[in-house]
Amino acid sequence: MKRDTLTAGEARRIALTAQGFGVGRPERPVTKRDLTRLVERLGVVQIDSVNVVSRTHYLPAFSRLGAYDRALLEEIAWAKKRPLFEYWAHEASLLPLASQPLFRWRMEDAHDGVGVWKGVARFLRERRDFVDRVLGEIAERGPMSASDLELGHKGQGGWWGWSEAKRALECLFWTGELTTATRRGTFERVYGLPGKVLPRAIVETPTPARDEAQRQLLMTAAQAMGVATERDVRDYFRMGVAETRSRLEELVEAQALMPVKVKGWRETAYLDPAARRPRRIEAEALLSPFDNLIWFRERTERMFGVRIRLEIYTPAEKRTHGYYVLPFLEGDALTARVDLKADRKAGVLLVQASHAEPWASDETPKKLARELWRMAGWLGLSDVQVARRGDLAAALEDAVSSGPASGP
Repeated sequence: MKRDTLTAGEARRIALTAQGFGVGRPERPVTKRDLTRLVERLGVVQIDSVNVVSRTHYLPAFSRLGAYDRALLEEIAWAKKRPLFEYWAHEASLLPLASQPLFRWRMEDAHDGVGVWKGVARFLRERRDFVDRVLGEIAERGPMSASDLELGHKGQGGWWGWSEAKRALECLFWTGELTTATRRGTFERVYGLPGKVLPRAIVETPTPARDEAQRQLLMTAAQAMGVATERDVRDYFRMGVAETRSRLEELVEAQALMPVKVKGWRETAYLDPAARRPRRIEAEALLSPFDNLIWFRERTERMFGVRIRLEIYTPAEKRTHGYYVLPFLEGDALTARVDLKADRKAGVLLVQASHAEPWASDETPKKLARELWRMAGWLGLSDVQVARRGDLAAALEDAVSSGPASGP
């Protein structure tokens, strides 16, 4: 089979368009339908509890759609009637409800301790009687959080410090015997029976065969990325090596995906035949470190020439760029990165450090300043302050000082 060849720039623009950066932000108010369509387009949005700027699941929509009411995302994620559900997909994730049957093979594997944390597998194996007791409590009493349950020993935090009830609940979440009923203001997960929480139409949807479910998940990943290597699509939903290779061969044979060569990429890539191929990308966006576009660091470096590392768990004195660093997407390039913190008490978005990539231009600090002011307004903060740390700090401070009206 003769393989199409793409330049690195073409591949990058295809990927950005597939990820929702190929069109401008809407000028009208963002709706719940807009947010639902975005999650359907991405296939999955990672959840993380770190709240130094905003919890990460709120950020991808801001990056692509602009300022929106975060309560709308909470409604589609955790209200009684909602189009999303939670499960382990990339990591802990929000996903379209329609994809729930596609993960049942993973839930079945979890029963056998396959594909789960070692602690989960051990607890399921050694404490199944207790796990069943917790399941019975929720079946009898309705949705509950770990703090609601007065069973087993209390914990001190973390998996090994979790209470036994929390461990049991997480085991049942992995196996699909429980799902998220809602989340409370503290971000505490409330667990419920799928049959009582999810729509009947989803619960009664026949379970697809494992290979068919995996093909659909890989196709969703490939469409969300536009063009991707085997490792890229495998990472999107954290699939196994052998199953990914087999399913990709089947998708290529069915002409659902097209093998292509991308200049500068060592591995064969797979192109969604329906992917748009724009000549130019006009984007200005701050990206969560857990954003779908950049969460697979190997792909990010290959596509953008930028090495990104999460330094949250690195001692402060050893960090290169900062604690919670958001790269800045300018056009089709990552041109800068900023270490941000929302000081909610003071009403300030703090830029604790700012660094430019070698290809940043004189326009970069101006565009970045505009986006920082947009983010501050979205977060309900009244000011942006730039600390003098990093090679972009002086220019960014000057640009930010012009205020929120410094650009369109």
